[in-house]
Amino acid sequence: MNGPLAPTIAVLSRRPAVRLLGASLLGRLPTGMAALAVLLLVRGRGGDYALAGLLSGLYAAGSALGGPLLGRVIDRSRQPPVLLGAALVAGVGFAALAVVPVDGALAIVAILLAGAATPPLESCLRVLWPRVVPADRLHAAYSLDAAAQEILFVLGPLLVLGAVRLIGPAGGVLVAAGLGVLGVAAFASAPQPRTWRGERTGARHPAGPLRSGRLVRLLVSLLLTGFTIGTFSVGATAYAEHVGGRSLAGWFIAANGLGALLGGVGYTLVPAARDLSARLRVVALLLAVGYLPLAAQPGLAGTIGLSVLAGLSLPAVLTCGFALVERLAPAGTVTEAFTWLVTAFGIGNAVGAALSGTLVDRYGPVAAFLAGAGTAILAALTVLRRLVPASPRG
Repeated sequence: MNGPLAPTIAVLSRRPAVRLLGASLLGRLPTGMAALAVLLLVRGRGGDYALAGLLSGLYAAGSALGGPLLGRVIDRSRQPPVLLGAALVAGVGFAALAVVPVDGALAIVAILLAGAATPPLESCLRVLWPRVVPADRLHAAYSLDAAAQEILFVLGPLLVLGAVRLIGPAGGVLVAAGLGVLGVAAFASAPQPRTWRGERTGARHPAGPLRSGRLVRLLVSLLLTGFTIGTFSVGATAYAEHVGGRSLAGWFIAANGLGALLGGVGYTLVPAARDLSARLRVVALLLAVGYLPLAAQPGLAGTIGLSVLAGLSLPAVLTCGFALVERLAPAGTVTEAFTWLVTAFGIGNAVGAALSGTLVDRYGPVAAFLAGAGTAILAALTVLRRLVPASPRG
């Protein structure tokens, strides 16, 4: 079959690709649910936005810190045992958060546990793509992956709203715990994860993939992008409460995820870049352009529309990051390198969520949206210097 959708259709025509992508999305749903689930849990129990932002930030920070450690273990062993063990621990963390006081030390321990044990399904899937699709379909696979994961941020908030309505304030974190375990079990039982082994190398460098200075510069850019995304859920929730009710936040976040889903699907139609560094600069600037209008706070309908616009460029940023990591990671460190990308994004998300909670309490939602746009501009400036030589791959 010819045409712009041919590469994507070729990927989806492979049964292992569909199974692995679907299972990984199910297992990653807690990531799309956590921010709103924690916000509604804290607010439902009388906590303020600063506390909600802090706990959301701690979850993202825990995931960011735990991911590379899990990735390093996977590079040196196998995927299924590590993924399954981590999923069970993360589920315990979410379940504990549901029953302890949200303003106490136990809540901090629980949310850090849930975050640090987040199974690195994103990284594991991206390591497996070359075993599932031909080399000339990798760009389409990465683009499809980035697009599909936005389903998490459309479906995740809606699942949280439904769970909270049915179960109460703790419903979101409890459902996240169960879905995470189910998804990991489905992924880890597939043949490709069970047969994959890390690349054997000579002496292991203690810095792992971080010995590559160009990779570190890419990670800084992705950290700043994560900050931008971290500001959105807090700013959107505060603005929702201002214009009509806290439950509207789920619709704003879902609209943002829908925009990213549309942008990701559209990006699968774009040919692979010869100069990925240049493309990363452009799409990071487009992300900033998408966030700036939110500061105008144009009412309910306008904010839903602008939330869609703000999400359009994120999949392109992430897809460029995936492809660059594959080229920049030293041999034998690919899984860990991918987890560092997720880590950088997660740390930025954590700082963005925590800082925007404070900004919202002091200055209102507009401050969160302006901070998000500013850090997206910085993300583009970080990669002004080319990371890799221009080539036909991408």
